[in-house]
Amino acid sequence: MQKKVIVSWLLMMMFWISACGAPAAEAPGAAAPAAEAAEVLTPQSGGEIVVAYKDDLATLDPAIGYDWTNWPTIKMVFDGLLGYDSGTTLEPRIAAEMPTVSEDGLVYTFKIRPGVKFSNGREVTADDVVYTLTRVLNPATASPGAGFYVGIQGAQAFIDGSAATVEGIQALDAQTVAFTLTAPDATFLNKMALNFAFLVPQEAVEAAGQDFGRQPVGTGPFTLVEWKSGEYLVFERNPAYFQPGRPMLDKVTIRVGVEPSVAVLQLEKGDIHLMGDPPPGAEWARITADPAWAERIEVQPKVNTTYIAINTTLPPFDNVKVRQALNHAIDKERIVQLLNGRATVANQILPALMPGHEDTYEGYAFDPEKAKALLAEAGFADGFATTIQCIAVDPQPKLCESFQQDLANVGIQLTIETLAAPNVIENAGNGLNPLTWSGGLAWTQDYPDPDNFYAPILGCDANVPGGWNWSRYCNEEVHAQSKELLAMTDRAARVEAYKPFFRTLMDAAVWVPVIADQYNVAHSEKLHGQPLLTHPEHGFIYETMWVEP
Repeated sequence: MQKKVIVSWLLMMMFWISACGAPAAEAPGAAAPAAEAAEVLTPQSGGEIVVAYKDDLATLDPAIGYDWTNWPTIKMVFDGLLGYDSGTTLEPRIAAEMPTVSEDGLVYTFKIRPGVKFSNGREVTADDVVYTLTRVLNPATASPGAGFYVGIQGAQAFIDGSAATVEGIQALDAQTVAFTLTAPDATFLNKMALNFAFLVPQEAVEAAGQDFGRQPVGTGPFTLVEWKSGEYLVFERNPAYFQPGRPMLDKVTIRVGVEPSVAVLQLEKGDIHLMGDPPPGAEWARITADPAWAERIEVQPKVNTTYIAINTTLPPFDNVKVRQALNHAIDKERIVQLLNGRATVANQILPALMPGHEDTYEGYAFDPEKAKALLAEAGFADGFATTIQCIAVDPQPKLCESFQQDLANVGIQLTIETLAAPNVIENAGNGLNPLTWSGGLAWTQDYPDPDNFYAPILGCDANVPGGWNWSRYCNEEVHAQSKELLAMTDRAARVEAYKPFFRTLMDAAVWVPVIADQYNVAHSEKLHGQPLLTHPEHGFIYETMWVEP
């Protein structure tokens, strides 16, 4: 029996309430089941933990890192003006309070919390906010998050090189910064809570140059004290952290290069406290049936769609019928079986827990004969050869082998290339892959709004080198419609309007949506979170973890 299982409808209601701007809902898992009430322990400060991952981290630069290994680790070192509570309700962090917003919805004015310092000892000012967001928008940074902020007035002119600064980001005084948008954006505050907007000091960035991701200086709960590539990273408590009582741990060591099957054994022996990767299928079946693991497993749904990205610019995938054929060729139920039931079938881009998901939409049925017919109509009756990249962490290679079998059945010869996660991300972001399996990488919500499943991964603004639009898809008509949706003030009507919007993308077959993933976390029974180890926006949330002595 799992220690904590979060019920889907509860999460769905929480995300809906947050997205619609209603009062804060109780965070998922905040109320312990009655059977566990007597086991509530008092959180304690101090101690240290060891975490194990298979792959090394790529970077701790918040402008660059954008996957579910880097992101929670970046959150250890950096913080932003806004963040989230233990659920998905926005709250001020480095901002002293939530911003004031002009009546036309275009100007957001933030006051900075006094006394917040970077780990180099310098106090944060409004100029740091200006520098941070300008750096993200600077093409030289190659930030995958730049597309989130192009709605700021003057951002596009700065990106194009026709302006030296971003007109819509202004430091009004040392503790006040204002953002002016070109049009209302219902998601702007969520975007300000993303890791891309985590504050960085200009002097530290310039001193480290391209190595800032390995020499990070931020305002977060921990500081990086050592990083030995391929072996480990060591983080220690930041004594100057501005949040009282946080973090609770004194030290976190992240070991890398540890196979998940080995990590399970290390956890059983007490050598580590937390697995960064999910346990392999065979080990999962064993430990979930073992009563000794009852207090060592956390299961939580993700607001996630895991998909095959189809590079729509590379032949033959520039033909929509070929892309539709792929959608009919993939047996998604078998993928769920290979994952020991640790997922559900996805038939559309928006996950079921996201407002705007269309319950009555049926998607592409598994129909190999239909796939063959579409290939013949596209001029590929004899099939073709192509490649797919996936990360070399179990069970992802096995899932790609399943795709290989499915596509062979319709005449497509698929070569599988397995690489470390940073390499897959880099190649896909630069448009090198015909097909990319996002398993173990993406896409899990950045914030609880339907636009998050379009703008950063299918929008024209994200169709840039190093971005996460791995399909290299850009439909200007669809993109213009997305901007209109962002400006809608009637939230219910806006969410309803996303249903035909995403049907258009499904008709274009820009992805093969395959599954909705979930968090499957194996941990020491002495390791606890407040209320959970995982967070719906940040993955692992280290600042609230604590360990029994």
